[in-house]
Amino acid sequence: MSETQGSIMSMKKKHTTRIIRILLLVGTIISLCFVPWIIVKAWILPLPDTLQEQANEAISHGFDGIIVYVDQANKSPQFADAGWHDRNAKIPANPQALFKLASISKLYDAVAVTKLVHAGRLSLNKTIAEYLPELVGRIEHAEAITLKMMVQHRSGIPNFTDAPDYWAAPLGSFEEKLALILDMPANFEPGQDYEYCNTNYLLLSKIMQNELGYDKFQFIQDEILNPLHLTNTHGSLSEVNQNDVMSGYHVGHPYDLKSDDHGMLATAQDVGTFMRALNDGTLFAPGEREIYSSIYEYEHAGWVPGYQSFAKYYADIDAVLIVFYSTTDPKLLLWNLSEILNTRFVKILKR
Repeated sequence: MSETQGSIMSMKKKHTTRIIRILLLVGTIISLCFVPWIIVKAWILPLPDTLQEQANEAISHGFDGIIVYVDQANKSPQFADAGWHDRNAKIPANPQALFKLASISKLYDAVAVTKLVHAGRLSLNKTIAEYLPELVGRIEHAEAITLKMMVQHRSGIPNFTDAPDYWAAPLGSFEEKLALILDMPANFEPGQDYEYCNTNYLLLSKIMQNELGYDKFQFIQDEILNPLHLTNTHGSLSEVNQNDVMSGYHVGHPYDLKSDDHGMLATAQDVGTFMRALNDGTLFAPGEREIYSSIYEYEHAGWVPGYQSFAKYYADIDAVLIVFYSTTDPKLLLWNLSEILNTRFVKILKR
């Protein structure tokens, strides 16, 4: 190749590179046009210096209240809060408030299953047909769906909370919830796919209760909460003073959703203590951690109307971050926004 040809080739490469960069920039700009401005704003704002400043900023994005708790190694616990504990009564947010954990409670359930399996009282390989024979013919593939598949959301059972307008009038009893999916076709063959499904944990709770002979939460209290001295974690709204519960609000719904019972409640600090013990292994007896690691995860988030909750451990900074947001919306815009805010809290910790 001559020097002239080489120069021409070099110029072509530079020109091509420039065009690609322009196309990428245009693509980015176009994609941003379809992202709600509130998301873009939260993403591009300068990072505050403190957790408290970031919590205050969260309120400006549309959340009614927020609680942040951090347990970082070799440091005192950190709290931040902003907005309202009760918007109507004008009571400011309280970092010690009780909050609805929603699906974070699945971590506690998975630990309970682990402990019962380790004790030989349950088997990961036994099926729905063996534990709940009355459901054979009512839940497709009941003979093939194992306990492990349910823990891991690999059962293919339809999700009862996906029933039309479920959250407009949530049902209370096991029988009422289960009736929403009985005789429905499976979403996939057992073990062949993954789909997050609350019905799995509804059935696991029933199986644990049948084996124990008493309420599953009592087992959680005896085997998980009491050893960790967690006195601010509760099984249901009926067990607590509702004034201690942070109010929850859903965009477009005029009323406080505090009085809806959706299972476990806890303070952010109690959840943080649990998460630390879950991740460092002190929660487990010898042999249990290996079982748990084979069936479930070490972090979780939760959503019920009015309440978003996040619990995660960051190994690189040896820190547990718990964030509670007391506002939800029909399009899950605030869920996406909260995930951005969570990353900003972590950046502040790392800085």
